[in-house]
Amino acid sequence: MKKTFKAFLSLLLCVTIAALAALTAAAVADDGLTAAPMHFGSDGRFKILHITDTHLHDNNVRQSTRLIAMACDAEQPDLVMLTGDLAPEKTYERTEKRVDSLMQVFESRKIPVAVTFGNHDSENGAYTREQVMALYNAYACSISIDDGEQLTGCGTYLIPICASGSDECRFNLWVFDSGDYDGEDHYANVAEDQVAWYRERSAAIESENGKKIYSLAFQHIIVPQIYEALEKVDHRTLFSYPRIDATGEYYRFSKAYQNYGMLHEKPCCGYYDHGQFAAMTERADVLAIFTGHDHSNAFGVRYKGIDIVNSLSTRYSGDAYTTQFGYRVIELDEQTPDKYETRVVRWYDFAKMKEVKALADGREDKALLSQIRFLGFFQKTATDIAVRFAETFTGRTVRYPD
Repeated sequence: MKKTFKAFLSLLLCVTIAALAALTAAAVADDGLTAAPMHFGSDGRFKILHITDTHLHDNNVRQSTRLIAMACDAEQPDLVMLTGDLAPEKTYERTEKRVDSLMQVFESRKIPVAVTFGNHDSENGAYTREQVMALYNAYACSISIDDGEQLTGCGTYLIPICASGSDECRFNLWVFDSGDYDGEDHYANVAEDQVAWYRERSAAIESENGKKIYSLAFQHIIVPQIYEALEKVDHRTLFSYPRIDATGEYYRFSKAYQNYGMLHEKPCCGYYDHGQFAAMTERADVLAIFTGHDHSNAFGVRYKGIDIVNSLSTRYSGDAYTTQFGYRVIELDEQTPDKYETRVVRWYDFAKMKEVKALADGREDKALLSQIRFLGFFQKTATDIAVRFAETFTGRTVRYPD
C-alpha cells in the first residue's frame, strides 16, 4: 500500500512539474510581443523590403513615396520593414499626414508592414513613440506591436515565419527599438530589459521546437561591435572615417573579416553596450542585424558569426545622393533557413531598370526618374574615380560587392 501511495505521489509530482513547465512555456510564448505568424510563399520564398530613414517632409514626401511605391511594385515584397526616422515632423498633426502618405503606399497594395523607431521619431517631445505607433497601427496592413510598459521604448517584438504549407515555425524576425539618446546625449542602444527578453524568448523557442530557429534582427542604430570589426588606421588613410565616440581614432574595413559594400560615413553606434550582441552570439540564432541611421552607408561585416549590416536611407533628397540613397531587399528560402540573400538597390540603378521605367505613370514620374539618372551618372563617375584612386594608392579594397 505504501509503495502504491509513493508511486502515486511520484506520478502526481511529475504531472505537476510538467503542467507548471507547460504553463511557464505558454506564458513565455504568449507575452503579447509576438506578431501573428507570416508564411513562406508557395515557392518556399519570403522577400523583405527594408526601408529606413525616409525623413518625410514637405520638400520630399511626394517624390519619396512615389519611389517607394514603384519599389513595391517592382519587388513585390511579402513584408516591408520600416526601421525608424520615418516622419519626424514638428507637430503630431503634421506627422500624422506624413505617416498617412507613407502607409497608403502599403495599404493600397495590401503589403504587411512592421515598424520600429529611430532617434528622430519622437525627439522633439511634441508626441510620444506610443502615439506614433498608434498612427501606424491604424492601418490594416500594420503588423507592428506596441510593447507598452513591458520593455524599454516602443516597437520591440517578434515576427515568426512559418512553412508554406503548415504552421511549423521555420524562421524568425526580431524587431528592436534601439532608442534615441541616453542621459549623456549619446546615441542610445537596445536596453538591458530588451536583451533579457530576447535571450529568454530565444531559449524558449529553441525548447519549444527542439532546435534553434534561425532569424534576422532589425533596428535603427547599429551595434557598437561594428568598430571591433573594422580596422583602426591613421587619419590620413583614404576612405577611413572617425570613430563617433573616440577623438582621433579612424577606421576602415579590415582584411580579417568578410566585408560587403562600402563605407561612406562613420558608423554612428550607441555609446554604451547593454549586451545585445553578446547575447546574440551566445544564442547563435541571429544571422544578421540590419540597421539604418547612417544614411549613405550600405555595407556589412561578418563578425563572430553575425553580419552587421547597414541599409541606405530610402528617400528622395533633391539633387543629392541619387547613388547613395535607395533600399535593401532580403530574401529567405525555407529549405535553407540558415542562410539569407540580400542586395542593395540605389535610386540611380533603380531608375535605369526596364521594369521601373515601365511603371512610370505620366510625365511627373518620367521626369523624376530622368533627373535621378542624370545626376546619378556624375555622382557615380566621381565615386568610381575616387575608389579606383584609393585602391591603387593604398593597395587595399575600398568597395566590396554588395
